[in-house]
Amino acid sequence: MRTNRFMRHTMMVAALVLVGGLCAVVTDAADQGSKAASLSASPESLGTVASGAAEDSLKACLARIPKAASAGQRMIAEQGCGRDQDERQAMSDVPGK
Repeated sequence: MRTNRFMRHTMMVAALVLVGGLCAVVTDAADQGSKAASLSASPESLGTVASGAAEDSLKACLARIPKAASAGQRMIAEQGCGRDQDERQAMSDVPGK
């Protein structure tokens, strides 16, 4: 009976230590990710118009496509710029705005 109780207490303590250790590892991993994910804006980009903004234009959108983009990437980006331009045009055509 005493051996049974001792084994049960030992297993409970081991389980609590294991859970506490796992929580510390998960918390540490989450902290490391947040440091790497911090972004900063460069002074040059502060004056540019955001992609998809109402002030954006087809010409500005096409200018943001990297020169090193493959033909497929360029095609997809051009289609996206055209779609955004169509949506901006449709919004400007709405009466009462």
